[in-house]
Amino acid sequence: MEKICVIGLGYIGLPTASVFAKAGYEVVGIDVNEKVVDSLNKGNIHIEEVGLPELVKEVVATGKLRASVTAEKADVFIIAVPTPIHEDFSANVDYVIHATKGIVPFLEKGSVVIVESTIPPRTMDDVVAPIIKEAGFDPLKDVYLAHCPERVLPGRILIELIENTRIVGGLTPIAAKKAADVYRAVVTGDVIETEAVTAEMSKLMENTFRDVNIALANELAKISARLGVNAHNVIELANRHPRVNIHLPGPGVGGHCLAVDPYFIIEKAKEESPLITESRRINNSMPDFVVEQIDRMTAELDNPVLAVCGLTYKGNIDDIRESPAIEIAEKLLGNSRYDVRVHDPHVRDEQVSFPLVSLEEATKDAHLLVILVDHNEFKTVDEKALLENMKTPVVFDTRNCLKVSDRTDLMVYRIGDLTKLSAIQEESVAE
Repeated sequence: MEKICVIGLGYIGLPTASVFAKAGYEVVGIDVNEKVVDSLNKGNIHIEEVGLPELVKEVVATGKLRASVTAEKADVFIIAVPTPIHEDFSANVDYVIHATKGIVPFLEKGSVVIVESTIPPRTMDDVVAPIIKEAGFDPLKDVYLAHCPERVLPGRILIELIENTRIVGGLTPIAAKKAADVYRAVVTGDVIETEAVTAEMSKLMENTFRDVNIALANELAKISARLGVNAHNVIELANRHPRVNIHLPGPGVGGHCLAVDPYFIIEKAKEESPLITESRRINNSMPDFVVEQIDRMTAELDNPVLAVCGLTYKGNIDDIRESPAIEIAEKLLGNSRYDVRVHDPHVRDEQVSFPLVSLEEATKDAHLLVILVDHNEFKTVDEKALLENMKTPVVFDTRNCLKVSDRTDLMVYRIGDLTKLSAIQEESVAE
């Protein structure tokens, strides 16, 4: 193995290409966006990830990494393109199909083709392999086809690409071995060989497990709001059991994995996946639940001013894909009753369709500060500045991330802990 072609230079493809380039391999990254290609060839990147700007600048300068809009001959082809969902929640594998067809003219006998994109079960067998066969290759003998799903956490991608265990599923045992050896060249963690469909399902179930657990926590938060119980205390005590690990509730589930992958299973076995289906429904309902609580908190105000902080699907990144925070912000902006100011220090103006302001501008004369993302910038705030800047010092922390002093004058509500709000409303009704 001397040359690697990585198709798709997004949040997974670019770090992957950079890691292999750093290891000394000749890597060409392919992307349909000419601006991304031009920027990368100058040593610049278009995404936010810890350590990636420095690494890309280094490997581009040494000539080990370059970008192009078309594929080239290589020993290994790694496909890392998006797999979003259609409006009916079925998988959109068009990018995988397009990428596979794009490398066909450059394949030779013995080429290794690895799909890292998260895909529905049997995509390697039923979609990728037929394209290779139509091109005149025997997908079981001539070309080594495998699926190796990414398993990394944004903010730690460069670390986890090397240290995490990788699952490599081949269309044949020899294909699994050939593809696994590609990763063994850079990965210090275990590289496990299996069948393609097993690798596809293992990735989907990793994220589905978390989605179901979060749905349980979110359902508990809703129940607790009805019963006047602090769900965070309940979770803390329940998790003291050695075999219990309930997640924390939040404003919903986003990102390219957790909010999407369960649908890939549902699509293939709808009648057999009612639990997964219901968990998706619960998590998708959380933005409306958040808006409902904001309505309750501001019910006595004529024209509430809201400072909405955070738009990404998780903290300390710039990724807004499937973000529940975006949905919440848009719902609030669409309500003429509210004066909404939105702030996110990690999101660029061109990523959203509404204006962004500074934290100071957002909180000026605000009645309510809504934290939707656990950015480090929101975990500790200048309490004095908020008290001076806001009209009423009330915070709705949907991420359970804000750290305030014991004697704070800020009134802080959390998803799963709206007991104070319920008490205030009951008192108001009684009066």
